[in-house]
Amino acid sequence: MIGPKPLAVVGDVLLDEDIEGVSTRLSPDAPAPVVDVTGDRIRPGGAGLAAALAARGDREVVLVTALGDDGASEAVRRALRGRVRLVEIPLVGTLPVKTRVLAGGRPLVRIDRGGGTPGEADGEPDCAVREALAQSHAVLVADYGRHTARAVRAHLAAVAGRMPLVWDPHPRGEAPVPGARIVTPNAAEACALTPGDGQSLRAYAERGAELAERWRAAAVAVTLGERGVLLTRAGAETPMLVPPPYRAEGDPCGAGDCFAAATAAALADGALPEEAVQRAVAEAAAFVAAGGAANPALWETAPSALPGGARETDPFALARRVRERGGTVVATGGCFDLLHAGHVGLLESARRIGDCLIVCVNSDESLARRKGPGRPLNPLADRIRVLAALGSVDAVAVFEEDTPAALLSTLRPDVWVKGGDYAAEDLPEAEVLREWGGQAVVLPYLDGRSTTLLARRAAQAAVHG
Repeated sequence: MIGPKPLAVVGDVLLDEDIEGVSTRLSPDAPAPVVDVTGDRIRPGGAGLAAALAARGDREVVLVTALGDDGASEAVRRALRGRVRLVEIPLVGTLPVKTRVLAGGRPLVRIDRGGGTPGEADGEPDCAVREALAQSHAVLVADYGRHTARAVRAHLAAVAGRMPLVWDPHPRGEAPVPGARIVTPNAAEACALTPGDGQSLRAYAERGAELAERWRAAAVAVTLGERGVLLTRAGAETPMLVPPPYRAEGDPCGAGDCFAAATAAALADGALPEEAVQRAVAEAAAFVAAGGAANPALWETAPSALPGGARETDPFALARRVRERGGTVVATGGCFDLLHAGHVGLLESARRIGDCLIVCVNSDESLARRKGPGRPLNPLADRIRVLAALGSVDAVAVFEEDTPAALLSTLRPDVWVKGGDYAAEDLPEAEVLREWGGQAVVLPYLDGRSTTLLARRAAQAAVHG
């Protein structure tokens, strides 16, 4: 099997620090909260985070950035060792350190320190940069306004016409080199770069089209937070809006880096821009739902072995990985012969309960025994493909028996979800879940939606049509 293609990340690395604590009182000398510190974590930020995220899935990633001899630079080197290969440009000054103070998981204040700038990349560093870019299949520029992109701009301009280049811009940074495949400003950056009124989709579409023309970029993807991403082109009147697959509740810190890294990785593997953006939106949503950049699992565990940075699709491996990091495994089951609105609503609600959703689906033989002649309407392979394409579904497992009891005994989910109007204790799977302390729950189901009704309606329409 062909593995993920190598990727180069060029940009400004920061050191991010989170001081976590609880606050139950105000200071006696000022109306300011007092935070009792419970933990302190540091991690690479900026281009360092983007490179680490791109390297998930055993992808070869080289990071071109400016580092110095200060403690923050050394902390970044330690955190990235074994994850990405570093090509260093000399740093004049100290690496920027951004410290967030959080109480109850919510930021109270951010403190910025340091702020060196890249020196000249003459001689050996210059050759190393040129070689790193030449060996990659795509390039991501993570510009945080610290001018690493400026130091190697000539090299970036040279490769922009030969390979996909994604540029994540900054209002104080460099303009993207002409020929960038996708530029990814967020809403605030788009507004800062194209002053004007309006927060509507139309206003952002006009901003994106204007930026694409100004930068001579093939496309501009404006990230709009919970609304998704608006993919625009110069002169195009109808942009493509890619909403997130579900509402991701969590720390959004780093979501933009995740989106840009996933977009570049998808382009490196041959995806079209529209495909790359859709994949990146889904990965960014999963990233936020898992805790964002503050998720300790990003740095406390070895890099993932998933090909291409893709999500884990083996249901048993996924369940094991989620449990290992203290997450909640949610499962549900059914025939899913004709996917309808009732199914989609149930699956979206189930996914919000925990950290992953595994769907247990009847095999063709099991479904035929349950539903009778003429079923299934769709073979197992098609049903699996449709389910796996939903953003709310992380993995699909198949069972041959009439009930999923044996499968659940191996999968051992924390929560088993069914839709309907019966009590949870009446579910046949409830007794099985008690063996390992799992919980069965019932979620509301949309009335009047069922595969049988849809099939009957289609048959009547065929007869009368």
